[in-house]
Amino acid sequence: MLKEAALKEAWQRKYPEGVWLAVTMTQRGTPNAIPLGWDMPVSGKPPLCAIAVGKTRFSHECLKANPEFVLAIPSENQHAEMLYCGSHSGRDEEKFPACGFATAPSTKVRPPLLLGCCANLECKVVAAYDGGDHTIFMGEILASHADSDAPGRLYTLGGNRYGGVREVVKTQKG
Repeated sequence: MLKEAALKEAWQRKYPEGVWLAVTMTQRGTPNAIPLGWDMPVSGKPPLCAIAVGKTRFSHECLKANPEFVLAIPSENQHAEMLYCGSHSGRDEEKFPACGFATAPSTKVRPPLLLGCCANLECKVVAAYDGGDHTIFMGEILASHADSDAPGRLYTLGGNRYGGVREVVKTQKG
């Protein structure tokens, strides 16, 4: 039965939700990553995607100073690294040595690719829009990489629970 509900209760219905990591470069020239749930494809031609980053986040400062990022899809065995990046600020420390992310050079942007992720998209910021307490950064995808050996994609299940999709349901077209 459909009934009016508190916004928090309604938002809980979105899970499972895909998790992304936006890799940026600090003004010190070191990589930084922030987990994101607010992302979306925007256009196929040219290939564009959008991410929403809180204005108080260190990654927001990084994107303003160095307007490019790698959007990585973490695999289900990278939940510890993703949680570390989400619970520590790049203002205070270099996250990658502490969390153990392995990287490889990107081909088109300065932030590195994250090894072991299902996919990495190299993006250049082409627009930024005010989104209340977030900024929506639109990135043009300049290069893409996929790892066929990576396990399945990591999802947030809500309430600090994470996992992969274990069952695939196939449908037949009528």
